Amino acid sequence: MKRPFSYIAGTGHAVPDRIVTNHDLAAMGIDTNDEWIVERTGIRQRHIAEPGESLSSLCAKASQQAMARAGVTAGEIDVIIVGTASPDHLLPSQAVEVQTALGASRAAAFDVASACSGWLYGAIVGDSMIASGAADTVLVIGAEKLSAIVDWTDRNTCILFADGAGATVLRRAKGEKREKGILSTFMRSDGSLAELLWRPAGGGAEPYSPETASRACIQMAGREVFKHAVRSMAEATDRALDSARITAADVDLLIPHQANIRIIEATAKHAGIPMDKVFVNVDRFGNTSAASIPIALNDAMEQGRVKEGSTVLFAAFGAGFTWGSLVVRF
Repeated sequence: MKRPFSYIAGTGHAVPDRIVTNHDLAAMGIDTNDEWIVERTGIRQRHIAEPGESLSSLCAKASQQAMARAGVTAGEIDVIIVGTASPDHLLPSQAVEVQTALGASRAAAFDVASACSGWLYGAIVGDSMIASGAADTVLVIGAEKLSAIVDWTDRNTCILFADGAGATVLRRAKGEKREKGILSTFMRSDGSLAELLWRPAGGGAEPYSPETASRACIQMAGREVFKHAVRSMAEATDRALDSARITAADVDLLIPHQANIRIIEATAKHAGIPMDKVFVNVDRFGNTSAASIPIALNDAMEQGRVKEGSTVLFAAFGAGFTWGSLVVRF
């Protein structure tokens, strides 16, 4: 079958109003400062949910924006896929809560738990469902409320992670749309390295209790994760370009997972893409895990960095480990 099967018809994003700067973190008594954080991560601020602000509400807001831009109503959505590692509830899925919030009563809805690769994995699943004929319109969301699962005394993690949601509407490519859409996909994982970035407690193996509370927060071996992230993101960009039968020179914009400016720069260097063709907003949003790429995509579109005819390369790496990539022509 000839690609593309689907195209991105609309995008949207939503973040909490509350902004926490690096100076705010230092004022909270965390052993850090703005210079230290910026030098190591590129992050200057992040959006953090207020108490009682749900992930479902952020998902709904981002989705409504994406649906409006795609010209799609709730009744036209066949499938809702939410990539998240921090749902409002462990049961039921975040996706069915979003389905209810949107009134998309005829849609099937499920989550993808692939951490920072969540939106990308979800987009690949949605594209495959459209290719198989199982769906015509798929809402793919990446969303996180990571502030709820970080230890705010651990400077190795709390300076990085943030909250937000990004949404995209995938529709079947047909007619004149056959010239645009998802040109190639790639996804991989390696569970043998799970303990480098994980939440040891809180699941069935080690249920949550007051005694295990700290182990229910994100734990990360930063240096090891960095090493594997750079290597895996490099593989992801190579495979996506090869599958799409294009070169780095054909890419108008690289939108990588917004984890760390050093990882972003290393990925761009390996791919042979200059930094002026790389979209970076980690300084303003921090690491929003599964939400980072769809937030960055919508941000780039609102800034005019993605236009009609643009070829965009997406690459992500996350806990699991999981990694993958897409090439999309808009």
